[in-house]
Amino acid sequence: MTGERPYNTPTSDERTLAVLSHLLTVVPGVGIIGPLIIYILKNKESEFVAYHARESLNFQITIILLYILSVFLMLLFIGVLLIWIVGIVNTVLAIVATIRASENRLYRYPFNLRLIS
Repeated sequence: MTGERPYNTPTSDERTLAVLSHLLTVVPGVGIIGPLIIYILKNKESEFVAYHARESLNFQITIILLYILSVFLMLLFIGVLLIWIVGIVNTVLAIVATIRASENRLYRYPFNLRLIS
């Protein structure tokens, strides 16, 4: 599904919300809250926005679980490196997803727990 075009061309507002659902996750303190609010508000109205918000939300849940794992692995000093890697991967993939959403394309994160469908 990565890079595919949606069936209907999204409106400018839909594209903006899809972009925000990924971009807000990079803002410190927002994380999972941004895509969650967008998903709750626009789930029934726009398939394009719901898809991007759901993907972003699932990815942020995955990232939170990886951060928790990193904290436990800090006892073995591996977690210090892992926490940096998780942060960098989160930022890079969120930026890639933001770019795809701005191009009216669907984006599927390469590794993601699909808890919300």
